Amino acid sequence: MTGSDKFWPLLGIGLDLSGAIAVASLAIWLWPRRERFGNVGGPVVVALFLTAAWCLAIASAMTGRLVLLPSLAESARNLGWLFVIYRFFASDGRHASLAPIRPVILALAFVELLHLGVDAALTRASFEGAFLRVAFESNVLFRLLVTVGGLVLVHNLYAGASRETRPGLRWPASGLAFLWAFDLNLYTIAYLGGDWPLEIAAFRGVAALAIAGAFLLAIARNRDELRLKPSRAVTFQTFSLLVIGVYLVAMVSVAQWLSYAGGDFARLIELTFLTLASAFALVVLPSRRVRGWFKVTLTKHFFQHRYDYREEWLRFTRTIGSSGLEAKPLGERVVQSIADVTDSPAGLLLAPGEQGELTLASRWNWAEIEVPAEAMPLRALEVFERTGYITDLDDIRAGDDSTSPGIIVPQWLLEDRRAWALVPLVHYERLVGMVVLARPQIVRKFDWEDFDLLRVIGQQVASYLAENSSQEALAESSRFEDFHRRIAFVMHDIKNLASQFSLLARNAELHAHKKEFRDDMLVTLRNSSEKLNALIARLSRYGNGAVEKLEQVPVLDVIDAVAQRFKDNPQVVVAERHDLIVNGNRHSLEQVLVHLIQNGLDASGPDSPVFLAVSADGLNARFEVLDAGCGMSAEFVRNRLFKPFVSTKNGGFGIGAFEARELVRAMRGRLEVESREGLGSRFVVRVPLAAAQDIYDNIANKDQRVA
Repeated sequence: MTGSDKFWPLLGIGLDLSGAIAVASLAIWLWPRRERFGNVGGPVVVALFLTAAWCLAIASAMTGRLVLLPSLAESARNLGWLFVIYRFFASDGRHASLAPIRPVILALAFVELLHLGVDAALTRASFEGAFLRVAFESNVLFRLLVTVGGLVLVHNLYAGASRETRPGLRWPASGLAFLWAFDLNLYTIAYLGGDWPLEIAAFRGVAALAIAGAFLLAIARNRDELRLKPSRAVTFQTFSLLVIGVYLVAMVSVAQWLSYAGGDFARLIELTFLTLASAFALVVLPSRRVRGWFKVTLTKHFFQHRYDYREEWLRFTRTIGSSGLEAKPLGERVVQSIADVTDSPAGLLLAPGEQGELTLASRWNWAEIEVPAEAMPLRALEVFERTGYITDLDDIRAGDDSTSPGIIVPQWLLEDRRAWALVPLVHYERLVGMVVLARPQIVRKFDWEDFDLLRVIGQQVASYLAENSSQEALAESSRFEDFHRRIAFVMHDIKNLASQFSLLARNAELHAHKKEFRDDMLVTLRNSSEKLNALIARLSRYGNGAVEKLEQVPVLDVIDAVAQRFKDNPQVVVAERHDLIVNGNRHSLEQVLVHLIQNGLDASGPDSPVFLAVSADGLNARFEVLDAGCGMSAEFVRNRLFKPFVSTKNGGFGIGAFEARELVRAMRGRLEVESREGLGSRFVVRVPLAAAQDIYDNIANKDQRVA
């Protein structure tokens, strides 16, 4: 026997004994802790003992050919692990939802039992020659069937697991996969070579050591931290070697197949294939695009991300959401939030101008760069708006059109070497801005992760800019609305005065010769003039709800003025009068009561009275206007009565009730309404008494201190 014939059996015995000791020790240690695997703990311990027995069996029968004892032990080992896999499936209920699981395991168990029967029959009979070779190949095929079936089950066990259960299956599945993958290679080589490979079989103990280590890691408390994290250089080199190996195997396989095909042109076809394959390898493999695709693919799937996205998002939120007196303007915060991603020290924000071109909107730490009035023309924006492409200006300067097709960059950006990148801000397929980043201290090429993060933050920033533009437009619209409201109020008051002047002019044609009429006309003209002056003085209050000034007003004077206004209309009846003094504005109070009485007259029949009464109500003077008109529904009172520019009258402005309520509020009072359809309405105006002014002032000051 040669030295090599002695070496391999000795090595195999040593590894098998090591594997048996490791697996048996793990099984003994795990037995009192088997609950860590739940209801799978018991089967795992049994399978580990069977694996230890298998290691001892093959160590005792290291004779170079298969015998019954190792075969029996291996079958028992396989059956034990198949049962463990089934219990893993059952632990999360997939043995019921995946109907083929139980039949597959039963079929594999049947193959193992069949193999044992064939193996036992072969050991009891003596065969020679071709029949013995067929028997050997049949036994090996049985093993291959079980091995492939086990690998398929392991793959389905881990790949189909839920996210919660997958961490607990990672290491057990890895150990079983290693065990059966080793057997797959061993039996494949044995089948192709027609003989038992002693050199490879000597390392079967390594599989036992691997499964012991995997299950030990599975019960470790820090198992989630035990992940393979190779460096990028190692991964790139390993992957390159793997690609080269696969390529060589493919070439050899195809060439071997062509040689088996035979024929007169077989040699020529084989040489042609090798030539084309070599040319393809020389052209494609050195390509920058292919190598770049390999790197991006590996980086995406083999490494944790460069950025800590939680930290990046928190920093972005702090930057863009900062407020207060010391906070930077929104434009500068937009630039800073994007520049922080790439460590850029400065940047610009370009925003659409009146004609759609981009103009300078804001600078951040970049005061020295000269930006033209038209920073980027309209024709250059279509590509950015359509694709959202993040542009590396160094590629544009180098003339590399392959990385930036159709991109038009202004000359002022290309001439300034500090300008480094363009990040478009797209919101709902509309370009709302462009950020120009300055060159950082350490320049690197953008990769897929930079693009992804910048694109997401750019979209978020674009939404902030779009929202800010909407708020500015809304504020401007509000200012125009306030202006229109003031004009409407002015027109409403002027219409009332114009009605008085028209009535005065018609009556003057009939009664101008009467001294009493002329005296009345002078009073009316004086009152109208005062109201016009008050209207001009009050124009500034319509935007903020204020009155010209608050003063002590005798209530009887207001009641007399209102009654004088309607003296020719017998429907208006002053039902109750009290000598009170309120703190308010006389013209505003008269205007409110006149409006309410006029509304009561409009809603009532020609013979239906409208009552006006005033009384004391606690700290307030209570003005009450009561009519028996058509009334209003609760829905109208709640949703339409005090809504400006909504009127039920033909030609009405719909601001009388709204203006009346605002005037009463400006006098620290309240306007209340009660109405029933078909019965009439009651308007109640409460205005603070002058004697209670100190109390109201104290309440107001207290509220301000609390606020």
